[in-house]
Amino acid sequence: MFPLQRGRRLRTSESIRSLVRETTLSPSDFMFPMFIAEGENVQVEIASMPGIFRRSIDLTVKEVIELYELGIRAVNIYVKVSEDLKDNTGKEAWNENGLMQDAIRAIKTACPEMVVMPDVALDPYSIYGHDGIIANGDVDNELTNEALVKMAVSHAQAGADFVAPSDMMDGRVLRLRQGLDAAGFHNVGIMSYSAKYASAFYGPFRDALDSAPREADVEVPKDKKTYQMDYANRIEAIKEALWDVEEGADMVMVKPGIAYLDIVREVKNAVNVPVTVYHVSGEYAMIKAAAERGWLDHDKIMMEQLMCIKRAGASLISTYFAKEAAILLNK
Repeated sequence: MFPLQRGRRLRTSESIRSLVRETTLSPSDFMFPMFIAEGENVQVEIASMPGIFRRSIDLTVKEVIELYELGIRAVNIYVKVSEDLKDNTGKEAWNENGLMQDAIRAIKTACPEMVVMPDVALDPYSIYGHDGIIANGDVDNELTNEALVKMAVSHAQAGADFVAPSDMMDGRVLRLRQGLDAAGFHNVGIMSYSAKYASAFYGPFRDALDSAPREADVEVPKDKKTYQMDYANRIEAIKEALWDVEEGADMVMVKPGIAYLDIVREVKNAVNVPVTVYHVSGEYAMIKAAAERGWLDHDKIMMEQLMCIKRAGASLISTYFAKEAAILLNK
């Protein structure tokens, strides 16, 4: 009863506010998504993602070592595949000497303690830009799952700590768990993109990997809405996350981040495994663009958004701000 209870007493100074702060951030809360290109000494900035680069393996390894020294303990890696290696089977995805496999080996050799989580989806390898194999005008769930298992096992053979299926095929977590176990990789984990929405926030990411759906001389879906989730749905996200846990997922992911914090909390309340949140490329690009125009304070907005994602229930945040935020937190 006023005036016996005054909320402002706990806000009087920064020292008091820090004592009662409910949520904190550290560099180990972050995972850094990295884009890998062919060649040596290659570093190409992604126009729609200022400060983010496609790097060749040699420069990627240098960056990974810097990230580890800052306290970041996980990277999520993606590859930019040459056009001549793309087809409708995705077979380059499980080439033991492919770009992804070489990158995993190089990172684990240079920085063994860095947790490496390679992306498992066929869109970088697909001539159609879809996350799976096209058959009869749509993405074939079972054919795609067979390909994803081969891909995940090849990542494990190269040294991956976790595989990160982002494809949204039905039943793929169970198939991956069975495939990894059959190959002897019982300790390789699965971080499943469980609630991945069909979002317009992914545009800059697709620029980075050239992985948007393409027009074709055969019937193909014009977008990814037959497998990624409808952003109008909430209960579906909980269902998908629970299914993935039952199938063997060690972590589940909600993607995108800031626009989906209600889903993060719902999923966190529903599952008994860590929840990863992907603070996606469009969310990153909007902050960069607004800050460049002087409309927002870059560092304050960056840290506020990351704190809000953690407060909503994230155990791990995959974010393009990971390095910048870690530098600030280490000051």
